[in-house]
Amino acid sequence: MPAFTTRPEILGRFGVVTSTHWIASAVGMKILEQGGNAFDAAVATGLALQVLEPHLNGPGGDMPAVFYSRRDDRVQVICGQGPAPAGATIDHYRAEGLRVIPGDGLLATVIPGAWDGWMLMLRDYGRLPLRAVLEPAIWYARNGHPALPRVAATIAGLADFFRTEWPTSFATWLPGGVAPAPHANVTNPALADTWTRILAEAEARQGRDAQIDAARDAFYRGFVAERIAAYLDKAEVMDASGRRHKGVLSADDLAGYRARVEDPLTYDYHGWTVAKCGPWNQSPVMLQALALLKGFDLSAMDPSGADFVHHVIEAMKLAYADREVYYGDPDFATVPLDHLLSDAYNAERRKLIGATASRDLRPGLVPGYEDQVARTLELLDALSRKDQAVYEPTMSHLSEKKGDTVHVDVIDSEGNMVAVTPSGGWLQSSPTIPGLGFCLNSRAQMFWLEPGLPTSLEPGKRPRTTLTPTLASKDGLPQMVFGTPGGDQQDQWQLAFFLRYVHHGLNLQEAIDLPLFHSTHFPSSFYPRSREPGQMMAEATFGQTVLDDLRARGHGITEAEAWSVGRLTAARRDPDGLLRAAATPRLMQAYAVGR
Repeated sequence: MPAFTTRPEILGRFGVVTSTHWIASAVGMKILEQGGNAFDAAVATGLALQVLEPHLNGPGGDMPAVFYSRRDDRVQVICGQGPAPAGATIDHYRAEGLRVIPGDGLLATVIPGAWDGWMLMLRDYGRLPLRAVLEPAIWYARNGHPALPRVAATIAGLADFFRTEWPTSFATWLPGGVAPAPHANVTNPALADTWTRILAEAEARQGRDAQIDAARDAFYRGFVAERIAAYLDKAEVMDASGRRHKGVLSADDLAGYRARVEDPLTYDYHGWTVAKCGPWNQSPVMLQALALLKGFDLSAMDPSGADFVHHVIEAMKLAYADREVYYGDPDFATVPLDHLLSDAYNAERRKLIGATASRDLRPGLVPGYEDQVARTLELLDALSRKDQAVYEPTMSHLSEKKGDTVHVDVIDSEGNMVAVTPSGGWLQSSPTIPGLGFCLNSRAQMFWLEPGLPTSLEPGKRPRTTLTPTLASKDGLPQMVFGTPGGDQQDQWQLAFFLRYVHHGLNLQEAIDLPLFHSTHFPSSFYPRSREPGQMMAEATFGQTVLDDLRARGHGITEAEAWSVGRLTAARRDPDGLLRAAATPRLMQAYAVGR
């Protein structure tokens, strides 16, 4: 008898769309029905999510994507991650009295990358006109949508702060001074007007590509950039430091930005090739963990048992320790990825995975990087003494005031496939820009204000984000895309999903439905960057026997409520063209659709 799952694994041959909101998934499917391909559908879905989940992403945020183009027969990455502005220097931030960059406000922003990333995807890989993919988002912004309970809770929780410190956000999210109730109709007319004007300016040009480029110009070199710059010229607002600060982003920073296409980083594992973004985000940690776990017989372990959880957790601790000392924008730092993914290096690192939980942060020593390792550990040691960690994911056990992320997976009948993890520009990240209906991001908080490290703040450098979509090929054929919101936990949840799928014969929904877990051992990527040595979180659905076994191995465990951890979605195309899709039931909003 087949295993019971919370939802069916969706099957079809025409197309599948899965995302973190049911309306957005329906929007993407509509685009496929109108003759669009996977790229058109991904853009429309992503833009709709900016309206539907404004506490998790927005037009001022960022969007890394990993994708396969059937036309080009290549797996590639779109980096829609904006870098630090020209004025974002360590000296400037130190002069403001800061030792760590605040997690919100105007000093935390980098150049918005999402809009240019989406437009690049649409122009070079889609086929529908701009109007087709933008109109659904405009419709929901102008006519409204039922507010998710978490959106309502986020706005209500920030009402007093918005009223006193960020009045433009108060006017946008509490019209008439009243926070929306759960499932109340929420509109954003200013954002609808912004997109409508962009569309009008774009359609004044002739030709599809010219219109999309005009939309890029309107945002980065036209009226949108002008309004952002005019606001930042005078605004000085409260942030997490407890003081008011001005931003450093300028019109020149916006004018010079372009999203770009890059080759992915890949690793081969049990017949699969996993493709990820480069070390300008945390993506390589999943590949490092696979390299470590390749030496264990995971197929012989219960996928919901203590042995499996212990080995995965300990591997992730080692991979994330390397993230802290080695990763950064490769345009500015030399990241020894060949060494970190090599068999010899991981054979030695694998010996550190013992029978009990480690409480130490143990990066590997790559020859020539000894000083970098020592300096990073010294910096992290000071932060590790803080008594409270802060995480990005919006889950039931965390504050509603933290931002998070969304995710989109699309595959069409031609075999094009896209995984995108948009984030940033949350309604709680910085004040709403007057007349535009959106705010800026807070990605600069990923930088250190100590010079000479891979993630030290520098103008033009990309922050090391946690946004990490995945594409996996089997026997050389691109077959699966997946991902999740969740900050530092994104690669941990994806790793558990992927290992269970590869080793245990589960379908997509079965693998997603199994209990989830993650380590909080390593430093958070988010302000104030602290850590909880030896600690992990696990859903209560593992059962007391498994949780007690893990405690006996030395893991400190915080039990999360059942069905409260992770927001995974996934889609697959079998070699014969059968399409599959699945979405987590957690938070009761992600949905997979297809036919």
